[in-house]
This record gives sequence, C-alpha cells and structure tokens, in this order.
Amino acid sequence: MVEWTKSKKRRKPSRLVVFMENTYLDRTAKPIYGLTFLLPLIILYEVGTLAFNTGIDHSQIRVVSFLWIQQLLGYIGLTPEIAWIGAPLMVIVILLAMQITSKAKWKVNIPDHFVMAAECVALAVPLIVLSMLLNRPAMEQTILAAQSPLPQHSIVAQIESISIFDTQDDAPDTSTQNLMGIIVTGIGAGIYEELVFRLLLIGLLVIIMQDVIGIKGTHAIIIAVLISSLVFSLHHHIVFIDGHFVRPEAFSIASFSFRTFAGVYFAVLYAIRGYGITAGTHAFYDIIIAVLNSVVFTAPQGSEG
Repeated sequence: MVEWTKSKKRRKPSRLVVFMENTYLDRTAKPIYGLTFLLPLIILYEVGTLAFNTGIDHSQIRVVSFLWIQQLLGYIGLTPEIAWIGAPLMVIVILLAMQITSKAKWKVNIPDHFVMAAECVALAVPLIVLSMLLNRPAMEQTILAAQSPLPQHSIVAQIESISIFDTQDDAPDTSTQNLMGIIVTGIGAGIYEELVFRLLLIGLLVIIMQDVIGIKGTHAIIIAVLISSLVFSLHHHIVFIDGHFVRPEAFSIASFSFRTFAGVYFAVLYAIRGYGITAGTHAFYDIIIAVLNSVVFTAPQGSEG
C-alpha cells in the first residue's frame, strides 16, 4: 500500500513514491539497501573483469557507461588504476550521500536481500517476455555486431543482442568462459547504465527542464524520462568512446523500440523502488538472457547463422 503524506515530520524520501513505514517496500527502497544489495555485484564485476583477462586499460569485456566514468576520472587527472577503482567508489559515494540526505534509518535487515533478489528476477520477466516477442534469436545479431568497428563494446543483453567479445586471437575460446564473461558484463551494465541513464541523467534533465527551460512538475519528469530512455536506446547503436563515434550494432526498429520501452520501464521502477532494485533488475535481466542465449537460443555447432 502506498502512503502519500505531506507531514513535515516525515523523513524526506529518496524516491517519488513513499510506502508505509517499516514495511518491506519501504525498507528496501532506501539507498542504504541499494548499496548493501549491490555491493556483492559491484565486487563481482570488478573481480570478474580481471578474472576473464580483461585488464584495466584494454578490456575484452567492457561496459560503455563504466568506461565513460573511467575516462571522466582520467580526464581530471586520475591514473587508469585509480579511475578503475573510482567508478565503483562513485556508486558507493552517491548512494551514501542519498542515504544521508534522505535522513532515513541506517538499519539493514539482511534477509530482505534474498527477497530483493527474487523481486528483481520477477521484475525482469516482463522484459524477457517482450524481448522474446520482438526479437529474433541471438545468433544473427551477434554475427552482425561482431563485425562492428568496436568489437570490445558491451551492450545490454537481450535475445538478439548480447555482449560482444574481442574477435581476435585473444578472444575467449570456450563457451563456458564466454558465458561467464557475458554474465559479468551484464552485471556491470545493470549497475553502471542505471547509474548514468536513470540516477544521473534523469536528475540532470529534470533540473534543466525546471530551472532552465521552466517546465515544472510532472511534465518535466515525463520529458526527462522519455529523453533519457531514447538516449539509453540510441547509445546501443551509436557510441562515443575513445574520442570518436562508432556503431557497435546494426540499427533495427525492433531493438530500438524495445530498449526505449526498457528505459521507460527502468525509469518508472527507479521512481517507485529506488536505484538498488532497478539496477538489480537490469543485471538479473542480462544474466537470465545470457543463460537463455547460451542454453536455448544458441545455434548448433556447424550450422549456418
């Protein structure tokens, strides 16, 4: 049950919808829950990118939004090693700042995290079903994307577009390693794409709409959500990275429309459930799709694709 209140004594929420206090929905939407829930995934992504021979500078598996943060930190003078650590630290610092400004309680109920994981899986199901309805099997789009001028780009996993690995001699040579690498990349995409396109971009757009353009209230939020969703979808087809624009994936109306819808879906989810559940849902969606691609939709060896 959603509780709307104008009481001055009520703590300032970090989201648009406020639930009845001390319920599961209220507790787990707090920034501190987002931090404790995502921290294992953040560590897994950092360790995983090293474990699969991705390195700090020359990754075989790279999440573009993560690289944007790295390059921003490098631009202001940080070394690649510190910038690599700086990206997850940015997530941690932002969530801690949100927790402080929300004035919410810091108590965390550990068993809630297992329910959060199940909730993320459940929330990913509508996107999985829609992706299956809209898109063709993974093999065709993977072949197209592998011919991209940026073979080391990683994109949001869905039925017809999975993370792209280096196609040279140092590319992963086993299906298991390939799958694990895609899963690691999907986790990173969930964390850092939601950070860039939902938490940061929507907030920035709302400020611009309200304080610069003069569009107020709900209209500003709706416009910000639509713009961020379109940019989120577009960045899978046209990416500015390493100082130039590249096309990591062939454009199709189906995939562009799906990702735009996914952007709106994640934005609404962020407004209702907070960053932790949204990033978790995105990550679990990528993981499930990676497994489905590997187990169900992979073409038999030796078949033409």
